[in-house]
Amino acid sequence: MDYLEEKQLQYIVAAKFTKPIQYLIDGTQVWIKIDADIEICNQTYQAGSWENPRRLIIVRRKITNKDKTIGKTLSLFPEDEIHKNYKYSAYFTNQITGSVYVWRCYRARGDAENRIKELKQDFGMDSFVLKDFFASQAALLFVMFAYNLVSIFRIVVLQEKTQKTLSTLRYRTFAIGAYIEKINGKLTLKIALNKKRRSWFDGLWNYAKIFEFPFVISNA
Repeated sequence: MDYLEEKQLQYIVAAKFTKPIQYLIDGTQVWIKIDADIEICNQTYQAGSWENPRRLIIVRRKITNKDKTIGKTLSLFPEDEIHKNYKYSAYFTNQITGSVYVWRCYRARGDAENRIKELKQDFGMDSFVLKDFFASQAALLFVMFAYNLVSIFRIVVLQEKTQKTLSTLRYRTFAIGAYIEKINGKLTLKIALNKKRRSWFDGLWNYAKIFEFPFVISNA
């Protein structure tokens, strides 16, 4: 954060839930309700090694589903009647905009870490280091191109509520056993799918047929 401030760059950085941060949250009395189960507050915090205090945005969400409610519990206060009903998140920022705007700005890109993880695990983004910089750049561009193609496939063809990773799609959609057989003088591809999955699989290509690109493809 010192470096970003020196370069006069705006930032939003997720805070670690250290003991001082948890005590600060515990002592917070004023919360602004922004949704039925979400409240937010604006604080300042200065660590011992910092020259100046920094702005800290704290968000708490009422726990409605332990597996789906986003945030962290306060490990220092596990039995507290208030804290055990909420999950918390906190963000340091040097922006002067409203607290709600800062939180929503961070939330909009909060899924980026999952995308980076997928790029590493499924597309091998962290497994190539080439001697030449531009060769490494070219390899990275091919990885990103492949990732974008799979993303389009998930959005346009699969149209599912949850976005499956490539490792799941590989065995669920792509790596399906098949063989070629000659029927009435024509080569026919026989795909090994049970009856329940055949209609689903046929439907995938119907989505692809009606898809229109949001740009003009020229043959010139």
